[in-house]
Amino acid sequence: MTDKSVTKVDAEASPRGKMGQKYLASGVHLSMRLWEDEQPGEPKPETERDYETVGYVLRGRAELHIAGQMVLLEPGSSWVVPQGTLHTYKILESFTAVEATSPPARVHGRDEM
Repeated sequence: MTDKSVTKVDAEASPRGKMGQKYLASGVHLSMRLWEDEQPGEPKPETERDYETVGYVLRGRAELHIAGQMVLLEPGSSWVVPQGTLHTYKILESFTAVEATSPPARVHGRDEM
């Protein structure tokens, strides 16, 4: 039997995580979150997560530092951070992006480590 449930999430009513992310729709194998108007500053602490992340930039610019590389993220850019890969972001201009994580980031507090 296939799950045929439909979930709609309004970003205005979405819960926020400790890092400023808004949690959007979440399924069994995948979840979405929104980083909205992240402001420039010092690089985020380096981290590695137990989920894979793919993202898409809506506006602004940021650097993704991953595996000895720097990837410039600009509007229209998309990226992948493989599960377990050490990485950090540095916001260069007010930044808004949507990310999807698999398995879902919020399950069992994965996003708040």
